[in-house]
Amino acid sequence: MNFGTLPLTMVDRKIWDALRAAADSDLALAQTIVDSAGIIVSNSDMTLCYDERGAKYELPKYVLSEPTNLIRDG
Repeated sequence: MNFGTLPLTMVDRKIWDALRAAADSDLALAQTIVDSAGIIVSNSDMTLCYDERGAKYELPKYVLSEPTNLIRDG
């Protein structure tokens, strides 16, 4: 997952870190991570989330999935 291209101005780094960890985890652990961080997941694919203060976090689908258009060495 590539979170390096997301805008990080005026956002809570802790929330972004939790979203990154959740996206890289299995479903049960991801749920625990977002619950612990106080993140409200509005879309089941995690593309739209809010923190406890109501700040909006939009994640493009390309950061939530592995690339499919790369050539593998082999």
